[in-house]
Amino acid sequence: MKKLLSSVAMALAVAACSPQSTTTESSQTPAAATERASASAIKSGVDYHSQSNPDQMKVTHLDLDLTADFDAKRLIGSVTLTFDKLAADASELVLDTRDLDIQSVTANGKALAFTLDDPDPELGAALRIDVPDGVNKVTVAYQTSPQASGVQWLTPAQTAGKQHPFLFTQAQAVHARSFIPLQDSPQVRVTYTAKINTPAELLAVMSASNDPDTPRDGEYDFTMPQPIPSYLIALAIGDLQFKAMGERTGVYAEPALLDAAAEEFEDTESMLEVTEHTYGAYSWDRYDLLILPPSFPFGGMENPRLSFITPTVIAGDKSLVSLIAHELAHSWSGNTVTNATWRDLWLNEGFTTYLTYRIMEMVYGHDRFRKEAVLGYQDLTADIDALPDNDEILAIDLRGRNPDDVFSDIPYEKGALFLRELEQKVGRETFDKFLVNYFKHFAFKSITTDEFVAYLDSTLLADHADKLDKDRIHEWIFTPGIPAGAPVPTSDAFELIDQARSNFLSGEVLASSINTQSWTVHEWLYFLNNMPESLTDAQLVALDEAFNLTQSSNNEIAHSWLMIAVKNEYKPAYERLYSYLVSIGRNKLVKPLYQELSKTAEGKAFAKKAFEEAKPGYHPLTVKANEGFVE
Repeated sequence: MKKLLSSVAMALAVAACSPQSTTTESSQTPAAATERASASAIKSGVDYHSQSNPDQMKVTHLDLDLTADFDAKRLIGSVTLTFDKLAADASELVLDTRDLDIQSVTANGKALAFTLDDPDPELGAALRIDVPDGVNKVTVAYQTSPQASGVQWLTPAQTAGKQHPFLFTQAQAVHARSFIPLQDSPQVRVTYTAKINTPAELLAVMSASNDPDTPRDGEYDFTMPQPIPSYLIALAIGDLQFKAMGERTGVYAEPALLDAAAEEFEDTESMLEVTEHTYGAYSWDRYDLLILPPSFPFGGMENPRLSFITPTVIAGDKSLVSLIAHELAHSWSGNTVTNATWRDLWLNEGFTTYLTYRIMEMVYGHDRFRKEAVLGYQDLTADIDALPDNDEILAIDLRGRNPDDVFSDIPYEKGALFLRELEQKVGRETFDKFLVNYFKHFAFKSITTDEFVAYLDSTLLADHADKLDKDRIHEWIFTPGIPAGAPVPTSDAFELIDQARSNFLSGEVLASSINTQSWTVHEWLYFLNNMPESLTDAQLVALDEAFNLTQSSNNEIAHSWLMIAVKNEYKPAYERLYSYLVSIGRNKLVKPLYQELSKTAEGKAFAKKAFEEAKPGYHPLTVKANEGFVE
């Protein structure tokens, strides 16, 4: 470790990107009037996606007692909520719910009056509880719906082992309310305990204190001592085994995936150590991974102490482990310092994406960092080309919309690029110190964009007024697009890929003559993602025969190739395309394929057939995201 930290110290002195002009510029110049109009329209800190009342009664702790009924596909039991009365005249506790069967509400053994509002299609139904004077704790008995938006029940056939069922939850953004009645807002942080009852042969794990040596007996107890927002409450139940990867890191997975996952992600402990060295102590005791079935709709979810991970990143060569670095980085940016509302998501994801690049650079070197930064920048510019102006703003207006609409490359890559510019202007060492202080100052708090701007004004901007400009900062946060002169990542390695692609497209070289022996997944993605929209049949056949792209075992490379196949109606790849769509539920990989297929009548028919077969195994979020393409 000493040797690694020595190399890290050297790497920290290397600049990440060169500041160049970008061809994608903001359609607006920074203007105080624009910012004031935005501020007057949106009340900072108001969560427009929760019907709860934490300004009057704020929940601080949960005690869960739930039984998983796999036959009925329901979680059945109760939650006891402890709360503080903040308004002297408050007499009602309002909780968020979605499709919950509320059976009773009690306090001190006595029934309390409650009402359940008519459901809002996006927000669910508010649960209103009459709270007598002197009561600060209520128990709600309830059960979930088999169609709960935040819970997926898998049959044995939908798992790797094919012998046992599987359950997992996904609470972000507002789906915790579908399996717990609570104040489902990221500005409400709670500690929690849980008693989970399962079939005896299965193991339950949570975003809490998991004991790798716990006996498998169907009764499991958990404690989360640090206050977390509701979207980070997570549960999984299945035929899970554990394997250590380091002193504080390990992996849970089905037996068939355990060894491959532990080998793929064996550098997790090193990632944890270098992040602590640069950004301060890890606050969550252990950092373990849970490998979920392929229906998991995201790449990863940063549930504290136990990140949920898609199996699609087990590539066999550690080429996709930046996802692990990303979920780990959330332990600082997101889990410890959290966005107060979904308008402020960029405070989670922009900071975390910036940290991801830094972690990858520290562990795997500057060249890999540069390549991944270029690919991230290309993803960002593609989103900017596709999205309306209002969706290109970091502090996005989500009022009246589903908060899941916030998830694009804007909060991730644009947020990270903004921080990279700050780093370059004040210097990496100075910016690292700023981040350490920022994480300490707001530890275990949920903050708004406006609070971050005020903190930035009083610290980095005040100390470096000669290098930073307030209007420029506001342009980054409150206007669409990428400001002119923003840092543009570059990689010398990709210049060779550009030449190889150009020579192939011009007919100067055969595909089989391209030397790809040293290519990593990054070279392959850059090679494929930058192909022209239209290729000839001969070119498609040549590429496939030379590199066997249709049968690529790397899910990211396969995705890029299948997108090319769909755009060019390359039918030899359609059998693989079909199996890809029905076997993977990760939205990043399947949604663009469904979207592209839907552009033609023949493609839509193909997509509809695949979707109908895949739908029973897709997560509710994946179904919702893609059903419009096949209607």
